Amino acid sequence: MLPAAVDFTTNTVTLRTFRIRSKVTQLKGSLASMSADSMPKAYQPAEVENKWYPAWEARGYFRAEAASPKPTYTIVIPPPNVTGMLTLGHVLNNTLQDILIRWKKMEGFETCWVPGTDHAGIATQSKVERHLKETDGVTRYDLGREEFLNRVWEWKEKYGGTIIRQLRRLGTACDWERERFTLDEGLSNAVEEVFIRLYEKGLIYKGHRIINWCPKSRTALSDEEVTYRQEQGKLWYFRYPLTDASGCITVATTRPETMLGDTAVAVHPDDERFKAFHGKTVMLPLVNREIPVICDDYVEREFGTGAVKVTPAHDPNDYEMGLRHNLPTVNVMNDDGTMNADAGEAYEGMDRYECRKAVVKAIEAEGCLEKVDDHVHQVGYSERGDVPVEPRLSEQWFVKMKPLAKPALRTVLDGTIRFYPDRWVKTYRHWMENIRDWCISRQLWWGHRIPAFYCAGCGEIIVAREAPRECPKCHTHEFHQDEDVLDTWFSSWLWPFSVFGWPDDEGDLKKFYPTQSLVTGPDIIFFWVARMIVAGLEFMGDIPFSDVYFTSIIRDDEGRKLSKSLNNSPDPLDVIDTYGADALRFTMIYISPIGQDLRYSNEKCEIGRNFANKMWNASRFRKQQGPPTNHWRDISDIGSTKLRADDKWILARINAVVTETTEALAQFQFHDVAHSLYEFAWNEFCDWYLESAKAVFYEGTDDEKKTVLRVFDFVMSSLLRLLHPIMPFVTEELYHQLGFCGTDETIMYAEWPTPMEKQRLQDAGVTPDLVKAVRNKFELIRAVRNVKASYQIPPAKKLHVVLAPIDRESQAFLKADMTSLRALLYASRVDVEPSYEPQGPTGTAVSTMGTAYLPLEGIIDVAAERARLEKQEGELLALLEKSEKKLNNENFVAKAPDEVVERERSRVDELNEKAGRVRDQLETLQ
Repeated sequence: MLPAAVDFTTNTVTLRTFRIRSKVTQLKGSLASMSADSMPKAYQPAEVENKWYPAWEARGYFRAEAASPKPTYTIVIPPPNVTGMLTLGHVLNNTLQDILIRWKKMEGFETCWVPGTDHAGIATQSKVERHLKETDGVTRYDLGREEFLNRVWEWKEKYGGTIIRQLRRLGTACDWERERFTLDEGLSNAVEEVFIRLYEKGLIYKGHRIINWCPKSRTALSDEEVTYRQEQGKLWYFRYPLTDASGCITVATTRPETMLGDTAVAVHPDDERFKAFHGKTVMLPLVNREIPVICDDYVEREFGTGAVKVTPAHDPNDYEMGLRHNLPTVNVMNDDGTMNADAGEAYEGMDRYECRKAVVKAIEAEGCLEKVDDHVHQVGYSERGDVPVEPRLSEQWFVKMKPLAKPALRTVLDGTIRFYPDRWVKTYRHWMENIRDWCISRQLWWGHRIPAFYCAGCGEIIVAREAPRECPKCHTHEFHQDEDVLDTWFSSWLWPFSVFGWPDDEGDLKKFYPTQSLVTGPDIIFFWVARMIVAGLEFMGDIPFSDVYFTSIIRDDEGRKLSKSLNNSPDPLDVIDTYGADALRFTMIYISPIGQDLRYSNEKCEIGRNFANKMWNASRFRKQQGPPTNHWRDISDIGSTKLRADDKWILARINAVVTETTEALAQFQFHDVAHSLYEFAWNEFCDWYLESAKAVFYEGTDDEKKTVLRVFDFVMSSLLRLLHPIMPFVTEELYHQLGFCGTDETIMYAEWPTPMEKQRLQDAGVTPDLVKAVRNKFELIRAVRNVKASYQIPPAKKLHVVLAPIDRESQAFLKADMTSLRALLYASRVDVEPSYEPQGPTGTAVSTMGTAYLPLEGIIDVAAERARLEKQEGELLALLEKSEKKLNNENFVAKAPDEVVERERSRVDELNEKAGRVRDQLETLQ
C-alpha cells in the first residue's frame, strides 16, 4: 500500500528578507508589477545584468560578517596586476571562484571572497615610464624617486583597478568592502614585519650571487621570472694560445662577448686529451690576460672540445667553479646590457650583441677562430622585459628557502592540502625538493622598499621599520635606506592573511583564516602557491587553504595559446555585450574538462546563450499557466496516487541531479556540473517533462493541473538554484519572475537543494522500475519520431499510432496516461492493441516496451516514396561495393595506414546498416 501523502520537505527552500536601500526602491516596484505578459519572448541579458548587479551590491549580499555564528567559507582572489585588463583567463578563474562562493552561500556558510590587485612592480613601473616618455619626454631619473612615485600613484588612481570594475560585469560576488591593494598601508606593514622576522631568524641575508638580470628593466629576476625559448644559435670555437708557446687549447662558447671576462679555462681531470695542459696557463686573446687551465669535475667532456672558458661574473656554474678555485671575477657589462670599461677600450659602450659580432671579427683577425657550428639551445628571457636575461654577479637580498620548504612540502604530500588535478603534486614536489634561495631584491622604485638602513660612518646594516637614531657600532647618526624594493611576490605570498590585518590576530583574521579554496593557474604554482603555503605555515602556523584547483590553459580552436600577437584573444567585454555574462560563464565551464586544455571560440558561446534562452522560454511557458502554487516548496501533501508516472520520473531525476551536482562541486568537477545540468534541463525537463505537462495543462482536470504545476514548480525552483552559481543573472531574474521569492529577497539566500531520502522516494512510488519504464516509454516515442522522419513526414503532422506492448505490465503502464502519451507522440489518436496486425503500408518502430505502428495509407505517396527509397538503396549499394572492393584489395590493406583501413571497415558497417534500414522501409510499403 502506498501512503496517502509523501513528505518532500527535505527540499524545502528558506529565504531571508532584506531591506532594500533607497537607491534600488524602483526595482521593488518593477518586480511587484510582474505579470504573465511582462517577460520578453527572448532573454535580454544586458537589461537583466544592469538591473541585478547594482541591486545585489547595494543590498549588501556580498558582504561577509566577521561576527556571524555561521561556519565560514573564504576565498582570496588571485590579485590581478593593477595595470591589467580582463582576459578570458580571468573570466575562467573568477567564474570558478564565483561558483564556489555562491554555492557555499546557499549551503548556509558565511562566505567571504576578498578581491584586490597587485602593485606589479616591473609591469607598472615600465608602463608609467613609457607613459612619461611619450607624454612628457622625461625619464624617472629626470624626476627623481619621490616625484616619480607620486606620478605612479597618480597613474594608479586614474587608470589602475580597471580590471576590478570589469569583474563586476562578469557577476562576481566579491566582498568589495574588503578590496585590498598590495601597497595598502596594512599590507605594507605586514611585508615589513615578515622581512624583519626572517632577517632576525637568519633566513634573509645579503650576498653576492649570480642572478638573472633583465637589461631592459635593469633589475634582478628570480628563477621563476625567466622563461626559456629554444633558439637556433651558433657555437663558436676559439683557440687560446698557451703562454709557453707549446700550442693552443680550443674552447667552445655560445656567448663570445663574455670571453672578455674569462679568468680560466677548465677541463675534466680525467679527460686524457688534456692531461698535458694541467697546471699551464693561456693568454686570453684580445685582452692579453694570463689565465690558468684548471681541472674541475663539473666540465662535460662531451660538450664542444671538452675544454670550457670560465667567466665567474657571467655564468652561475662558472661562478661556483670560481669559488672552488679562488678565481677573480671580472664583470664586463653594465646594468643595461652594454659593455663597461673592464671589457676593454675597444668594446666599452657597445651593446652586448654588437660586441659579440665585434669580438668574433677580432678573434678571426687574430687567427684564433677555429670554426663556427649551428647550435640549438635554450635561451632564458625576462618574463616582463621580453629580452634575453644576462647572468650577472650582483649583490642582492635573498631568502633561505630550504628550511622553509620542508613543512610546506609535507603538507601537500600527506594530503593536508589537496591539488586538483592531483598530477600537479609531482611538479610541486620536484620544485620544493630542489628549491634554491629566493632573490627578493629588485632594482626598481615602485614597490615595498627594503627596510634596511646603512650607517654612513661604518657601513653597518640595520634592518628596522624606520631609520635608527644612532649606529650601535660607531654611534654615527647618519643613515640611508636601501634603494631597492622587494620582489612583487614577496607581498603576494602573504596575501591569504595580510588581507585580514595580520599581524593583528583579531576580527577578520580570526574568523576568515585559513581560507578554504584557491583557484589559480598552474603557471604560478612556484611563484605563488608554494610560497603562500610556506608563508602560512611560517607566520600563521597553519595552512593558508585546503584545496587548490588549477585551471585549464585556454587555446583557440587550432590549439594555439591565446595572445594579442596572434589576434586570437577576444575581449571578454565584447563577448558579454554580444552573448551575455551568463552565456560566457556557462560556456567556459561547459568546455573546460578538468586537467585538459580548453578550446575556445566566440561562436561556442551560442551554447550558453541558447541554454539561457531555453530556461527563459520554459519559465515563460510556466508563467503563462498562472501564478506559482502556494505550496511549491513542500509537496508532502500530494498523495502518491495523484502523481503521474512522468511526475515521479522527474522527481527521481531532479533528486539524482541534486546529488550529482553537489558531489561534483565538492570534487571541483565544474565541467561535469555544467554537462549534468544542461542534459537534465534541456533533454529531460524541457524536452520531456514540460511537453508531458502541457497535455495536463491543456486537457487535464483542475486537480490534475494543480498537482502537475506544483511538481513543475518544485523541480523548476530546484533547477534554478542548482544553476545559480554558474548563471547568476538569469536565475535571479527567473526566480523572481516565477514568484519563488519576494521583491526584497534573492535566490542567493535560497537553500541549496538536498536530495530526498531513498525511502521517501519509494513511498511515493518513485522506484528504479518506474524510472526504467518511463525511460523505455521515451525510447518508444523517439522511435516513432524517427520513423516519421525517415518517411519525411513533418514532425507537426499528427498521425494515428497503434502501440503493441511487449507484455501486460507495459500495456497497463502505457494506458495509465494516454493524454500525455498522445501529446508526446504528437498523434491524432493512440490505440493500445497487443495483438495488432498492420494492414497496408505501415511504418514500424520497435523498442524495448513494444512495437509502434503508423498506418501510412493516405499519409504519403507510396509510389513516390518507394521510388525515392529504391534510388537511395541503389546509391548506398554502389558506395558499399566500392568500399568492399578496396578492402578485398590485398595491396590496399597491406600498404594503407591502419587508421585508413579501419575507417574503411567502419564505413562498410555503416553503409550496411543504412541499406538495411532502407530495405526495412521498402518492405513496409508492400
